[in-house]
Amino acid sequence: MIEGVIVKRLIKNEDARGWLAEFYRQDETEYRPVMAYISVTKPGVARGPHEHKFQADGFVFVGPGNFEVHLWDKRENSPTNGEYLKIQAGENNPSLVVVPFGVVHGYKNVSDVDGWCINMPDKLYRGEGKKEEVDEVRWEQDENSPYKIE
Repeated sequence: MIEGVIVKRLIKNEDARGWLAEFYRQDETEYRPVMAYISVTKPGVARGPHEHKFQADGFVFVGPGNFEVHLWDKRENSPTNGEYLKIQAGENNPSLVVVPFGVVHGYKNVSDVDGWCINMPDKLYRGEGKKEEVDEVRWEQDENSPYKIE
């Protein structure tokens, strides 16, 4: 496991109406999101890999769809520097995945339906009032990148 990465299996509480799953409780983690958004990824499509210099991400994968989540630790002072981790998450394995800043990450929809992902980062996108630079290194745009999602 990569130092600082949190992977929490989510429990679907099902009844005749459907299901409910808790994915964030402030009494269970020190992670503190400040915004949330949802994205839909087409089958076979990857998002990333990229990294943030200051922001951590809290990804929620509950379906529809299933994903491979790829993580590379490139933090110089991390005890797990250089480690790679691949996680299966989504409809078949509902999960919260918290990715600390400095960990290169991306995910690929490996199902044949559109896949949904909720992200709850701990920093505002482009800062207060969207006036700051985007905190992102987009490794997917570098053809010589050592980080690949196949």
